[in-house]
Amino acid sequence: MTTYVALIRGIMPTNPNMKGASLKTAFEMLNLENVTPVIASGNIVFQSDTKDITKLEAELEKVMEKNLGFKRDVIIRSQEDLERLVKKDPFKNIEDKKPNYLVVTFFKDRKKELCATIKLTEGKTPDFMREVEKNYGKQITTRTWKTVGRILKAMEKFDNKI
Repeated sequence: MTTYVALIRGIMPTNPNMKGASLKTAFEMLNLENVTPVIASGNIVFQSDTKDITKLEAELEKVMEKNLGFKRDVIIRSQEDLERLVKKDPFKNIEDKKPNYLVVTFFKDRKKELCATIKLTEGKTPDFMREVEKNYGKQITTRTWKTVGRILKAMEKFDNKI
């Protein structure tokens, strides 16, 4: 059994169908195990025996559209993927506090991430997001470095359940 996170683009917690409980129910329809929402920005940790990530992403997108009434891109990463990213230490010697805003953009069509530091004194997060979309398209989603840490911590809780 592998522990994964589904990173869902464009989740707005004010929409009742996009809240963690609704997403959890939709994921459970696919018989995924230990489904756990992590903060309210579209991060769902779960376990599965499935190895075909592309197929699983498509199934999750379909179940959300059919049962929750919205279509969003889903990008899946394994616990091992996130551990490898953290081990690389992409923000070495950069403090994770204002004015620095550390973000990771995940790409759907390739197993790569873009790690960036936004200096809030020089720019804004929406400016960064527009520029990334302009260069890479919309099949991406961005999380703060702190959120990546929270996701990984939630994933580690299942280490003893496998």
